[in-house]
Amino acid sequence: MPDTLPPLDDRRWTALLARDATPDCGPFLYGVTTQGVFCLPGCPSRPPLRRNTVFFADAPEAEAAGYRACKRCDPKGERAALHREAVAAAVALIEASETIPSLEALARRAGYARHHFLRLFRDITGVTPRSYAEGVRARRLQSALSQGARVADAVAEAGFGSESRVYEKRGATLGMTPGAARRGAKGETIGIARAESVMGPLLVGATAQGVCFIGFGEAMEALEGDLRRRFPLAQLREDPALDATVARVAAFLREPHAALQLPLDLRGTAFQRRVWEALQAIPIGQTRSYGQLAAGMGKPEAVRAVARACAQNPVSLAVPCHRVIGASGDLTGYRWGVPNKKRLLAGEKAGR
Repeated sequence: MPDTLPPLDDRRWTALLARDATPDCGPFLYGVTTQGVFCLPGCPSRPPLRRNTVFFADAPEAEAAGYRACKRCDPKGERAALHREAVAAAVALIEASETIPSLEALARRAGYARHHFLRLFRDITGVTPRSYAEGVRARRLQSALSQGARVADAVAEAGFGSESRVYEKRGATLGMTPGAARRGAKGETIGIARAESVMGPLLVGATAQGVCFIGFGEAMEALEGDLRRRFPLAQLREDPALDATVARVAAFLREPHAALQLPLDLRGTAFQRRVWEALQAIPIGQTRSYGQLAAGMGKPEAVRAVARACAQNPVSLAVPCHRVIGASGDLTGYRWGVPNKKRLLAGEKAGR
């Protein structure tokens, strides 16, 4: 059969005009003969005339032809590497500091203007320096509490000015009160419900606020172990009130024709919650790449951070991380198994 696709360079030209950073014709660079520069297809510069455009597979090929890298789109990633190094140094300083460094101090140390550095840090990490530093304090507090330190001592060691700062927003720092964290969630009760599904054993856990865990496709002991690692000293008890909920989840696994909407108790960092909200906004039967998800959040440089947040999602299906795929369209790793991910996506597509 004759090839019905346009020639490769014509497809590249179409992608260039669309400023498509992930074209279906594969990665490429384009050169502008009148300027002697080569660019990424998503370069913000005005598109050249077609007669002044040549295409290259990669930067070495473009440089071998005598072209130099565009300073706007940074096709070789050299400027981006410098930005990442500056942000990594700022992250190291935050991690080593007992108090939260000011934005001015971080920007000055990195050699950037305050607002420019704030944008760089947020694009690369997905959060502001302040939010990152607060996450470091929360991690220190959690570590000290888990080792049995008194709440007052742990709060001081973590860099909080007083206990009131931790209690201002109940649960915002640790997902629970410091006392409950120190006890490993001792005193909290999590209801659980079990069922068999078309994808194997199914376990749902819920607090009084909503569902905090959904796991499936593994031995029941492994699923319960996942839940216990999140709440190591919480009391788990069978809760008949969750029978209807676990039945809804099992029905979704069998026929994922409509969004699974449940009351949720999501405990994570501010950035993780933003990612989980973005996941819930993906329509059923559709998919997004990690890059598209990050770009949709206004954080195009935070692809890895987005991927980590997807992997840490505790309520799969309700927060549909199975709808995120690789940039190539491949079904990348899935906590509950790639075959299950494939089946879910096929069922949602058929239902739509």
